[in-house]
Amino acid sequence: MKILGVLCVVLAAALGAAGMVGYLTFLRPPDNPPSDACAKPAERPRVVAAGASMTQGSLGPDWVAALRAKHPGYEFVNAGVNGNTIADLRQRVETDIVACHPVAVTLLIGTNDVRNEVPLDQYRDDLRTVVDRVKTATGARLAIMSLPPLGEDPDTDINRRLAGYNAVIKEIATQTKIDYLPLHERFTDILGQGGQARTAYGFSFPLAFGAAVQHYLLRRSWDEIARRGGRELLVDHVHLTDRGGAILADLTTSWLSAPAAS
Repeated sequence: MKILGVLCVVLAAALGAAGMVGYLTFLRPPDNPPSDACAKPAERPRVVAAGASMTQGSLGPDWVAALRAKHPGYEFVNAGVNGNTIADLRQRVETDIVACHPVAVTLLIGTNDVRNEVPLDQYRDDLRTVVDRVKTATGARLAIMSLPPLGEDPDTDINRRLAGYNAVIKEIATQTKIDYLPLHERFTDILGQGGQARTAYGFSFPLAFGAAVQHYLLRRSWDEIARRGGRELLVDHVHLTDRGGAILADLTTSWLSAPAAS
């Protein structure tokens, strides 16, 4: 009976730890989400970062928080939602972007569209709708980012498919005269250095959850977790390492600091 009691305590502790990691990774809202920030008047110029899990920053670095620390003159609203596609963002563009009355908006959206094999024409139509609505309703500066690779080996079917989505992103940026931030290009430049073999795409929920356990329970950095899996910029073939998040934050900082195009 004593052993059984110990086992019950151990099991309860394990379940509690798993539940905590699950909440922190998949259910916890980002810092300063639109539902909180945009319900009240802005005290500083607002910047909305809209996207999916790479923007929400709970499975990987919170690069929006890094910008918040670097640029105290702005209020940064994190409009990233885990698992979102461009169709999901289109559904919340009014509440999560327009209602915030931003002076600047970044869009990083499409990784889940690639993974779900959303048709390119559908992706193009929804992305164009979001861009047009933000431009006409807010007048904000708007930057759209190219999608980072999925897995660190560029010579895979999924990355060849991803190239089509990035071509659409660049096309829409050109057509609508908004800024284009070359996130994918920065990543591939780094991954092409050294000549070593790179890991092919192999995302799974157990891999992502295992990375979250290492970070939230074992206190390992996202960089360290990736290195243990033979990766450099992607923790679990999808989400960013600390280095990857710093690249994204630096790109955004350079854009915010540059004078707006006339």
